[in-house]
Amino acid sequence: MPPPGALQLRWKRVPPTKTRRDVAWSLIREVVGGGILISNPCAHCGRPHGAVQLSDPGMHASVTYAGDYAVVAVATGPFAGFAIDAELDESAVRDDAGLEGVLRRGAAATIREWVRVEAALKADGRGLRVDPTRVLVEALSPHQWRAHVPDGAPISGWDVDDGPDGVVLSAAYAFSAAMPEAPTVPATV
Repeated sequence: MPPPGALQLRWKRVPPTKTRRDVAWSLIREVVGGGILISNPCAHCGRPHGAVQLSDPGMHASVTYAGDYAVVAVATGPFAGFAIDAELDESAVRDDAGLEGVLRRGAAATIREWVRVEAALKADGRGLRVDPTRVLVEALSPHQWRAHVPDGAPISGWDVDDGPDGVVLSAAYAFSAAMPEAPTVPATV
C-alpha cells in the first residue's frame, strides 16, 4: 500500500571521495530538477544542518543515512511535515549497544519500531527534542501506522519496502492540526 501523494525514493552508496550531504543533495536534484532551491537551515541557529527544505511549497524532501547509503525521498502533497528514516537491518555496532530502553523503559525496541518513531519525530519537526519514549505508534496494517507525538500534529506513516537491500525504511507525514485526523487510506499514486 503506497503512502499518500507521490513519493519518489532514491539511494546511493556514498563513495569515500564524496561527502554524505553531497551525494544526498545530488539525489534530491535528480528528483526535483534544477529550478528548485534546496536548503537546510537549522531552525535554532540558522547553520546548514537542519531539515531539508525545497523552494516549492508543494514538495517536501527528507534525507537519512544507513551505513554507507544516502537515502532521500521527495513527496508532494498538502503536508505540514514529511520525513523518512532508515537503519541497517543488521549493524554490529548498534547490535552491541542494543536498543533496550530507547522506546520503552526496560524493554528492547525492534529496528522497525525505532525507524517509525524517528521518522515521526522528524516529520513533527522537533526531532529528538521530544523524548522518543513518549511517542505512541499504532499499527493500522502490516505497512501502515499512525504516530501520536506529544503536543504534535497528526502523523500517518508507511513502511517503505522498495529501498536498498538490508535497510529498514519508513516514511512519515505530519498533517495540519486543523485536520481532524490524518488520512488512513492513501491516495492513488
